[in-house]
Amino acid sequence: MTVSWISWASLFFICLLPCTMGVTNQFQLEPMTAAVLKGSDAQFIARVTGSWTIMTWKVGGFLVLTVNGNTTISLSEQYSATFCSSDNSSCVEFTIHNISRSLSGPVTCAVQGLFGEKTAQLYVQENGMISITGPSMKVMYDQQVAFQCVTAGWYPKPTVTWTLNGNAMNSTLDNFTDNGDFFNSTSVLTFQAVRDTTVKCLVSIPALTSPQSTSLFLVVAPNWTVLIAVVVSFGSLALLVLLIIGIWFFYKRRKEKQTNYQDEMRRVRTQSQLSGVHGPRNKEGQVNTTYVPEGQTSVPTSEITDNGVFQVSTVANSAQAGVYNFEDPGFMKHRHVTIV
Repeated sequence: MTVSWISWASLFFICLLPCTMGVTNQFQLEPMTAAVLKGSDAQFIARVTGSWTIMTWKVGGFLVLTVNGNTTISLSEQYSATFCSSDNSSCVEFTIHNISRSLSGPVTCAVQGLFGEKTAQLYVQENGMISITGPSMKVMYDQQVAFQCVTAGWYPKPTVTWTLNGNAMNSTLDNFTDNGDFFNSTSVLTFQAVRDTTVKCLVSIPALTSPQSTSLFLVVAPNWTVLIAVVVSFGSLALLVLLIIGIWFFYKRRKEKQTNYQDEMRRVRTQSQLSGVHGPRNKEGQVNTTYVPEGQTSVPTSEITDNGVFQVSTVANSAQAGVYNFEDPGFMKHRHVTIV
């Protein structure tokens, strides 16, 4: 039993020792992937936990720099290494200066002892030229326009996007060519010009923190033909509406006049009918006071009594009374009959 217990304890200690050493002596490399532009600097940081003496850096499989744990700065023609802080050797910053595309590939950091090594990936990219072409800077309203965004000398294949007044637009056509070292592209955007517009073309690759862009300002002039057509259309519509309203009012007034005329004629006919029915019954004859019967030589004077009856009195036939003698040969007797 004692021998068996010792065997198990020894085995446990043997397994625990490397695990403990692995946890204590380790390091990290960051970033594990780096995309940088040609001609710029690339930086990697190694953070070591534990005591170390020698650190090596390889680029593309070639040893380019060795760092001693007791040295604060290590330099070569294109590479350098320094501690992140002067009193702390657990952090080392490795820099590749004036980088070229030939350095694309793995970057390996190794720490002697039980630390091992870590490998990151370096991508060297190139941004080329960009230009935008299109119609003249002033076009007519509602005119269809097409713009081309031309790129050349980019690596890797870039992403081309468009914006109109800051709003993203989809391109009409994209064409890319690869000559082995660079990518060239032509992107076409077509749209209807309805207002003044800022047209912008943006090109991006991973190494750029923000897209590279170019833009132009498009001025949209009024299309007088369209405006005149619109004005004439609205004017014709307004005139038609006014004509319809005028005809309606004229018809309405005419109908009212006809109605009034018919009512007036109906009223007149009604009054005429009423006069024909009731008129003769209410009429009374008038006494002709100038009537002189045959044989009478004096003109009677008439008086109307209070009860409406005429009383006739005879005036003497004398020249003093001013009554003429109807028997005088100078007079002719006439009979007048008046019917009322």
